[in-house]
Parts: sequence; structure tokens; C-alpha cells
Amino acid sequence: MQSKTPKISEAVVRRLPIYLRYLQHLFDMNIRTVSSHELGQKLDMNPAQIRKDLAYFGEFGRKGIGYEVIYLIEKIKQILKLDRTIRVALVGAGHLGIAISNYNQYLKENLTITAIFDTDPKKVGTSIGAMNIYHLDELSAIVAKQEIEMGIITVPAFAAQEVVNKLVAAGVRTILNFAPVTLKVPANVHLRNADLTTELQSLAYYL
Repeated sequence: MQSKTPKISEAVVRRLPIYLRYLQHLFDMNIRTVSSHELGQKLDMNPAQIRKDLAYFGEFGRKGIGYEVIYLIEKIKQILKLDRTIRVALVGAGHLGIAISNYNQYLKENLTITAIFDTDPKKVGTSIGAMNIYHLDELSAIVAKQEIEMGIITVPAFAAQEVVNKLVAAGVRTILNFAPVTLKVPANVHLRNADLTTELQSLAYYL
């Protein structure tokens, strides 16, 4: 009987980009090796947790030396599928959508917004930087043409479910939702909500 591959929790997946960001900082500082203890100190995390997280995916460190920074960067990118270009569609060219689109220039080349969608005739046909704004009705065709794999929703709450339905129908399986509403998606679609209001309200507890 074959052993089952352990299920990786979302908490582990969420920590990997944190490790990656700091490792890239170390590489830029010309630091070539780092221990889990050093990572723990800088990230204010338990070194044992860091070692456990990375051990889910393989043995990347060497006893007495630690981790080779460039090697671990490459491995985490592979785990997160950031070793290839991931094209993103943004739906909703309002203030938030424009702000996120402008932030696109700071994203790495392997994760980039390539198309924006809206239904406002004053916006459709224009562009934000190098990105064209298409009508929402064109979403399926553009997703297929550009091989888009990820979606961002920045539309009002009342329109969000229709948008997520269109993204799913177009074949998009990973979606980040900024609309303040609970959305329904099929089991094979991973949707994450970025609710600024909820975050601020929970933060207010600590005042």
C-alpha cells in the first residue's frame, strides 16, 4: 500500500511567501546561507516551525550549515508555482481596481495582471498603463487567449457573484475577492477573501 501524501495546511502555504520574501532580501544582501534559527529571529517565528514547514516539501537544509539561500528560493518558487509566468485578470476598474492595477508594476514578472475587465462604456476600450480594459462579456475569450489562471475581483458586492461565476466558467480556478460579500464557488476553485472592513473592525478590538 502506498503512503498518502500529507495534506499541506493553508497556514503553511501562507507562510511560504513570507520565507520567500526574506530569502530574496538575504540574496540581495549577498548572504548565501541562513539557518532556521536566524530565520526565526528575523521573522519572529519558531525555528522548529520553519523547519517543519519546509520539511513537508523535502530536505533543503544541511546540518551545521543551514539553508543555501538561492537554492531555497528556487525550491519555494517551485512549490508556489512561481517558477513560471502566472497571468492574472482583474475585474472592476473602480478606484480599488485602478490602485491594484497600478501596483502591478511592483509585482514580479512571473505574477502579473495582464487584463482588466469592466462594464462601464466610459472605461471599456481605454487602458491603465500597458493593460487594456475589456468588456466583461469578453472575459472568457481573453482568459483563453492570454492563458489567464488567476482572477481578482474588485466590483461592488451586488455584482460579485456574477463575476465569480464568469471567472469559473472561463476556467479560472484561483480567485482573490475584495468585494465585501460571501461568494459561492465549486469545490475545485480556491477563493480567498480580502475584506478590509472586517480586518479593520477586528483590529479596533485592540484599541
